[in-house]
Amino acid sequence: MYSVIKTLHILSATVLFGTGLGIAFFMFMAQRHKDINVRAFAAKLTVTADTYFTFPAAIAQPLTGAYLLYLSGLPVFSPWLSLSYVLYIVAGACWLPVVLIQISIRNQLLHCQQQNLPPPLRYTTLIRWWFWLGWPAFLSFIGIFYLMVSKPYF
Repeated sequence: MYSVIKTLHILSATVLFGTGLGIAFFMFMAQRHKDINVRAFAAKLTVTADTYFTFPAAIAQPLTGAYLLYLSGLPVFSPWLSLSYVLYIVAGACWLPVVLIQISIRNQLLHCQQQNLPPPLRYTTLIRWWFWLGWPAFLSFIGIFYLMVSKPYF
């Protein structure tokens, strides 16, 4: 059972990180495009991908991690695990507003697309917030991967 849960944990971590990185790249590159149709399409797919891939993986991570701890008998608050929890909370605290920002961006772009309008000034502000909130989440996940692989004792 341990190997099955560990595999699910690794797969959900891969989906969480890989999908996050992939859609961030896709969204970033599309939002630099002049064509509002390209921007709107990317924003729509970004929200969809977060809904179907990132969100379930974000739920699976702590659930499979907790079950792995239970099965392994590792101390729940060993230093490397405690730091992993903090980094996961940081990533989540950045990701939740990013999701709301993505929804707002998508809605603005779809409205602009339908009305044949340029994106409003607020759109530019939201894109900046989206971009800068992504970095702490991305770096937190790199830190979590390192901690999970190395399990340092400090």
